[in-house]
Amino acid sequence: MRKPLIAGNFKMFKTVHETVSYIGELRQLARDISAVDIVVAPTMTAVHAAAEAAGDSAIGIAGQNVHWEREGAFTGEVSAPMLREAGARFVIIGHSERRTLFGETNDSVNKKTHAALTAGLVPIVCIGETLAQRDANETLAVLDRQIKEGLDGCTGEQLSGMVLAYEPVWAIGTGRNATPAQAGEAHAHIRQRLKQWFGLDPSEQCRVLYGGSVKPDNIGKLIGHQDVDGALVGGASLDPGSFLAIIRGATK
Repeated sequence: MRKPLIAGNFKMFKTVHETVSYIGELRQLARDISAVDIVVAPTMTAVHAAAEAAGDSAIGIAGQNVHWEREGAFTGEVSAPMLREAGARFVIIGHSERRTLFGETNDSVNKKTHAALTAGLVPIVCIGETLAQRDANETLAVLDRQIKEGLDGCTGEQLSGMVLAYEPVWAIGTGRNATPAQAGEAHAHIRQRLKQWFGLDPSEQCRVLYGGSVKPDNIGKLIGHQDVDGALVGGASLDPGSFLAIIRGATK
């Protein structure tokens, strides 16, 4: 059985000081939780301090983005080895805000995923459809392209340790979320495609999260589906009490 994972994406919120304070509070609040893996993705400036604050706790730290090159003339970017050195164990790749606001494509997601794997980071690869694509009944075809192109060249062994996050773009930051039935349909389809393209064992080991206006009052129903293995949480992760309620609600 896959262990649930709850990841909090701070986006462009919280200073270094605020992040360290948050991690300290979360450590205390979640000290008795072992049935759920916990990941926090602070801003890049706070990754090292967050990793130090997390210390030997069970809280994993993630980067929110990464470049596919190890080094080079890429002003403002950060490489996978740099994230790893700063203390990150995970990295979010292809978040819908990166795709829609900064022009990321399935190809760049693929290159970033391979860079993360090479550096020993666990990629949290985001996929999901826009509202226009859902209204046009293109959801499953969009997911197929994003999986096939975004994970091109990855082995079954690599997939086993990866995380995917299904986040319907129309639900992110809008207060709307996919119904349990909608989420379940998408996650079941994703699992079937992973099985078809990577094999049974890797598809059963890869964790697939739901992302999109996840809150304490809907996590229970969302994670009730057998193919939903946790959540990628945005705004509701900024308060440690709210985030803890989601973490507790993820226990299957």
